[in-house]
Amino acid sequence: MENTATARTNIVDMAVKWLRQNLQASTIIVAMLAIWISISIWTEGSFLLPQNISNLIRQMTVTAILSVGMVLIIVLGNIDLSVGKFAGCISVIVAYLQYYTWYTLIPDNPILAAALSVIIGLLFGILFGVIQASVIAFMNVPSFIVTLGFMWIFNGAIIAITEGKSIPSDQPYFNYIGQGYLPAWLGWVLGILAILALFYMKFRSRIQKNKNGFENQNVLIDIIQPTLYSILIIAYIYIVNLYNGLQMPVLILAVVAVVIGYLATNTPFGRYIYAIGGNKEAARLSGINIRFVIFMATAMMGLLCGISGITLASYVGAGTIAAGTGYELDAIAATILGGTSTLGGKGSIGFALVGALIMASITNGLQIMNIGPAWQYMVKGLVLIVAVFADVYFNKNR
Repeated sequence: MENTATARTNIVDMAVKWLRQNLQASTIIVAMLAIWISISIWTEGSFLLPQNISNLIRQMTVTAILSVGMVLIIVLGNIDLSVGKFAGCISVIVAYLQYYTWYTLIPDNPILAAALSVIIGLLFGILFGVIQASVIAFMNVPSFIVTLGFMWIFNGAIIAITEGKSIPSDQPYFNYIGQGYLPAWLGWVLGILAILALFYMKFRSRIQKNKNGFENQNVLIDIIQPTLYSILIIAYIYIVNLYNGLQMPVLILAVVAVVIGYLATNTPFGRYIYAIGGNKEAARLSGINIRFVIFMATAMMGLLCGISGITLASYVGAGTIAAGTGYELDAIAATILGGTSTLGGKGSIGFALVGALIMASITNGLQIMNIGPAWQYMVKGLVLIVAVFADVYFNKNR
């Protein structure tokens, strides 16, 4: 009995230690749970219905993809105001290709039409991303000014392409990107693979630390994080399978988050980004090619805008004159809510996704309660101010 009590005490002590070391991250999770519980009570449980959870996660995918790239931009100490209209412009271009060009020229091969539209949309994303990156990195123009200018350029392009009208892109194969569902069994297979990958990466990290002479945390503490993520994955797949299954755009988001997350935490490129954001002069003296790193991170943001734009066009089923409006603010807010420091040098892609979920949950919950758009903007603005205050507070105490 005494040994059991001692073991329990040790586990509690380790949990408390982990919470103290990850206080800001823990606060974000607690805040999200509090928001979900509150909205569920106010909506009499309708917020937690499988259909609404499925729609909620699907609705957040476009801004969540943007927030993944925004983490790297803000960690560098830069900002990107163009991402919303950038994604919107790509969505309009893709819709135009679907309706006026490929769908008309090759109506007997809709799969090829969809594939060509997606490829060209990605190429446009890379092209404009490279242009912005070149101006910011090699011409030393502040990112705020460059991206503000391109936001207006993209907005003008949207108006010119649409001519003030919606362009339908509701072709079945293309629609599957943003509206499709995976079979239940495939959702479980992907979930199990994701869980195995989480534990593999955690224990691989422990092995690398031992190999390089760094001290590891207690193994139980390292197990806590992937275990919690695994529980969330299982719960999520179970809930969405009660409706129609795992959503295709969520799978796209997961792939994007894993790839960019790996680049940010397991490659020299990712470490350079955090080093530059933490102390640019020290990074320069260390031999880091600052211009190249900024160029690559900004160009990568262009690719993610392309992916977001394609997903948006597929989800909405059209390219509209309002495409992408306000998405840049939601992406920035989600990134900051997720604990990315406005001062640069610190940020997490995983928690940026939590931030995106918080923003989407607030909007979705207020819509269910029939709260007007004016109050929705006010509430989201208040949440963002509180998040920035928390960021400043934690950095000050650190």
